[in-house]
Order: sequence, then C-alpha cells, then structure tokens
Amino acid sequence: MDEFELGAHPCIELCDLLKVLGWCSSGGMAKALIADGEVRVDGEVELRKRCKIRNGQVVVLHDQQVTVRQ
Repeated sequence: MDEFELGAHPCIELCDLLKVLGWCSSGGMAKALIADGEVRVDGEVELRKRCKIRNGQVVVLHDQQVTVRQ
C-alpha cells in the first residue's frame, strides 16, 4: 500500500488525487472512472468527483490503493 502526503493542505479533491498519483492521464479520465463507480474511498464506492479526501482515508482504484496522510 502506498501513501500520499497532503503536506500543508487539509484535503485534496478525489479527481485531483487520481491525476497526481498518475493513476489517470487526465482530469476527464479521472472523472469518468469516478462516475462509473470504479473508485472506492474507505471501502465505499464514491461517485462525487470533487469529494474532499482527508488524512487517514484510503482510496482504491482497481488493484491500486493509497492511504492519505497529513
């Protein structure tokens, strides 16, 4: 399992996280994956593209998983 550091930021939007991690090549691709129900946050399907991901949350896309840390 990988970790993503928020640094000084309190959160990151889900679609932006997918882009920053390199899991998606574009914002449009990230939004499509989220809309198709392929992304899980803390074990639940997340359909909100701009969902705020905060410290301690776990994001999963297919076989990739990341824990967000402050």
